[in-house]
Amino acid sequence: MNTDISEIIIRPSGSLQILSHQEAYQLCDMGELGLNELLRQCTLAVLNTGAKEDNGLALLNKYKDFKIEVGVKGRGVQLTLSNAPRHAFVDNQLIEGLKEHLFSVIRDLLYARNDILEKGQFDLNTSAGITNAIFHIARNADLFHLNSIPNIVVCWGGHSIPESEYQYSKHLGYELGLRGLDICTGCGPGVMKGPMKGALLGHGKQRIKTGRYIGISEPGIIAAEAPNGFVTELCIMPDIEKRLEAFVRLGHGIIILPGGAGTMEELLYLLSIRLHPENQELPMPVILSGGHDSRDYFNAITEFLCDTIGTVACDHLEVMVEHPRDIATRMKSAMEEIRLDRKRSSDAYYFNWRLKLELDQQTPFIPTHESMSGLNLSRDQPPHILASQLRKAFSGIVAGNVKAEGIRQIEQFGPFELSGDPQIMQAMDKLLNAFIEQKRMKLDSSDYNPCYKIKH
Repeated sequence: MNTDISEIIIRPSGSLQILSHQEAYQLCDMGELGLNELLRQCTLAVLNTGAKEDNGLALLNKYKDFKIEVGVKGRGVQLTLSNAPRHAFVDNQLIEGLKEHLFSVIRDLLYARNDILEKGQFDLNTSAGITNAIFHIARNADLFHLNSIPNIVVCWGGHSIPESEYQYSKHLGYELGLRGLDICTGCGPGVMKGPMKGALLGHGKQRIKTGRYIGISEPGIIAAEAPNGFVTELCIMPDIEKRLEAFVRLGHGIIILPGGAGTMEELLYLLSIRLHPENQELPMPVILSGGHDSRDYFNAITEFLCDTIGTVACDHLEVMVEHPRDIATRMKSAMEEIRLDRKRSSDAYYFNWRLKLELDQQTPFIPTHESMSGLNLSRDQPPHILASQLRKAFSGIVAGNVKAEGIRQIEQFGPFELSGDPQIMQAMDKLLNAFIEQKRMKLDSSDYNPCYKIKH
């Protein structure tokens, strides 16, 4: 049976109906400075939504004949897809939600390249310049609703999870939706999908027709976390650091559900902000939550944080195992506190300008064998800086697990090597081994081969 669509033409709607010849050329240019390969990878990931695949390199190899061409015709733009996955189509028509996601990818790739990275309008060597760039990307993606009060809950968690954790995340999303709260996730499967699905039902029961299901991704991770079908507002940030900053600037409260190395990266990034001396008084509820069988998981997380950063890290976290109704009520009440705080400070409801981030937290960390071995994993530094260094270590592990470039590096040069204070390295080793035993590293973890080596 044929497994792909030989060729199909798609015409975008809205502003993407009109592209300049230069923009179309960029999207077709296969050279190093062109966008075609990046567009191809992101498009293939979008078309592969729902497939049980989280290996970016394997996906590219599986559909190595897939192509996308962009042309400017007399009546506007047309996209030509060749050898695309058949499961993205119904009766040879691209599923409407996937079409919307595809156009979001094109919009964000073009805007990020032309208006952010190359135009020189934003000084990306400064903290303020990076934050300003993130604001403009989000605004271009229409993520700001000016007349809305704070009500966005960011839900972080893994894509490689057992069914019980997915069902819990869906129940939690349902309780959040019943209280009129909107959902923002990394937009992938697992507990990035569950809260959206649950909130959709909760919003429906309350006859809320304006519910929001925001997904934020970046090109390097999208193949591992292709946007799930419930995402209605998709935004592709240029890199993982801008993606993470977008979460904390846009969101008003954060719930962290069980996950693996990627979830630890997000948690440590958040702690690097919360532990900064200038952010101590800013309201931002952070709750770690899961079903009754996740208690040991969160005990392991808090033990790791105490053994590495110290007990000060756990002071900024609230662990609430089970009780999704109480968590939703807690988040709903926190929204009023945040609204009053933003009103008093004249800060925007839709973008948290007051958070202080250091340039090192915002500068893209490129995981290589040299950069991973050069991380400062020592307790002889301020807690928020150590949290940032640990975040980079987990970012590298994510890259080695699922990102195409990271996988290529591991295949060529072997595992990344991490070294530091013995207590920190022992804690990392213990936590990562637990993730492996619980099959949290990849969707197919049956024969997981670590992409890292910890030197004690």
